[in-house]
Amino acid sequence: MELNDYQKKAYGTAVYPGQSTTKGLEYTLFGALGEVGEIANKYKKILRSEGNVYAHREELMDEAMDGVWYLMAFLKELGYTFESGATFNLSKLAARKAAGELKEHK
Repeated sequence: MELNDYQKKAYGTAVYPGQSTTKGLEYTLFGALGEVGEIANKYKKILRSEGNVYAHREELMDEAMDGVWYLMAFLKELGYTFESGATFNLSKLAARKAAGELKEHK
């Protein structure tokens, strides 16, 4: 699936207050932050109970994709496609790598 196809289909499921206003921007930002918090909380509970993270891969992927959904909506609220955001990011990272700014931390 193409990134913009995902964005269009996912945004077709979007029901939240203030779409296309600053309230929609805030809602999607806080939604993304909440989902990342849910990932961290699930991960913490897995470590506490058994430590076998890979036995819970699907649960973690599910939460991660909820976060992606909110980030995709956040980009849309800013007026960007998912693909344009991804292209921008990869270009920025390639320039940093070429400049020697990306290094392994030990």
